[in-house]
Amino acid sequence: MSQFQDIIAYFEDSGLAESIRENDTLFPSIESVHVIAICLVVGSILVLDLRLLGLASIHRPVSRLAGAILPVTWSAFAIAATSGFLLFISNATKYLENGYFVAKICLICAAGVNMLIFHGISARDLSQWEKEPRPPLRARLAGAVSILLWIAVVACGRWIGFTMQVL
Repeated sequence: MSQFQDIIAYFEDSGLAESIRENDTLFPSIESVHVIAICLVVGSILVLDLRLLGLASIHRPVSRLAGAILPVTWSAFAIAATSGFLLFISNATKYLENGYFVAKICLICAAGVNMLIFHGISARDLSQWEKEPRPPLRARLAGAVSILLWIAVVACGRWIGFTMQVL
């Protein structure tokens, strides 16, 4: 057995995972927290992305908007990741066999890469354009790609529930 499979088995066979699997209310409660956290993540990111596209909050500097929004985004992301991990360990093997789950994780990673590219390249000269109603093309592209990626994350997340095989 590979080391990865050993780690998956360790979590999936844990008492916590068993409790989540076997308790009638624990899984749906964690899932509800996960969905609410994802809504906050996507909603807060959407506010900033729409600003980058020049479609909303055009009279607010990008850095000021980001400063107000990103603490909510990161807090909600931490809750979403924690609740998502708890859902995952309840049936890790089946989740890893689910193409929508794998796609969701890959898309979240791609959204992270998009963010890193934006901050590393597009936002280097932020002070020169952040007050403009219409940011430069590279910033608008980062916003558009982000929106598309997060819509795909939500769609894949929704399809996970429809495609998971019942135990």
